[in-house]
Amino acid sequence: MSLLDKKIYVAGSTGMVGSSVCRELRRRGYERLLSTRSTELDLVDQASVDKYFFRERPQIVVLAAAKVGGILANNTFRGEFIYNNLMIEANVINSAFRHGAEKLIFLGSSCIYPKMAEQPMREEALLTGPLEFTNEPYAIAKIAGIKLCESYFRQYGCNFISAMPTNLYGERDNFDLNTSHVIPALIRKFHEAKFANASEVTVWGTGQPRREFLYVDDLAEAVVFMLENVDAVGLYEKGISHLNIGSGEDMTIGELAEKIRSVVGFQGSIGFDTSKPDGTPRKLMDVRRIQGLGWKHKTGIDEGLRLAYSWFLENIAR
Repeated sequence: MSLLDKKIYVAGSTGMVGSSVCRELRRRGYERLLSTRSTELDLVDQASVDKYFFRERPQIVVLAAAKVGGILANNTFRGEFIYNNLMIEANVINSAFRHGAEKLIFLGSSCIYPKMAEQPMREEALLTGPLEFTNEPYAIAKIAGIKLCESYFRQYGCNFISAMPTNLYGERDNFDLNTSHVIPALIRKFHEAKFANASEVTVWGTGQPRREFLYVDDLAEAVVFMLENVDAVGLYEKGISHLNIGSGEDMTIGELAEKIRSVVGFQGSIGFDTSKPDGTPRKLMDVRRIQGLGWKHKTGIDEGLRLAYSWFLENIAR
């Protein structure tokens, strides 16, 4: 059976990442896609997940579902973040094994790496030092997901692999100021300040931490690339538990704010609230491994911010 004819379940298909993966799969000719909404299937409920896999028997699984948020949400809802993410990944990965899925790709986050990891962060840096406190529960859950995939390969031979994307943004992002990541939060702040004729937008922290960003459609292309070209045997036999997915380029939060101010057209100044946490000083992924296999991002940060703001204007802005 051709890979194009396989039944593929994208867990989290209504979110930013999952919806982008579905669009890319359809663009490549994959038509047998399964998707569920949280109102239809609660991925935290083990019995419900197992019944779904028993009924649908997906041959390939992309695990993009997660409870996500920025520094404020991660640090405030610590119990929810670790519990929900542990349950989602454990339920989906175990049900994929129990019901014969041929391949699974688990999507994590660059926050899995130690706070003071050597930059750029290589895959081998996993579990070599303390995590950043503000997102430690989320990071621990994602590390558990990586190790679940690796352990199911080593014990059962499952073709389950993991991809660790850098900070993502783009279509269908979360623009809620209380739970969003930095790019959608700043887009909303600058947009609202522009139409309120405000004189200044305040950014959390010092503006000095450096971050890497990837447009979500580039990640979707990477996921399909891994689906078609990367298998567990080749990955784990090299002593690698996952692949980094990123642009390999970073900038300060202050520089990012300037770019977003320009895209939105806000004329006021930028201030920094240094009483708020900065998080990890720098997070830059070493992406040489996946680039060596043949994948590289296409969307530059300036183009990506324009696309993200256009989507915000069409779908969120009032």
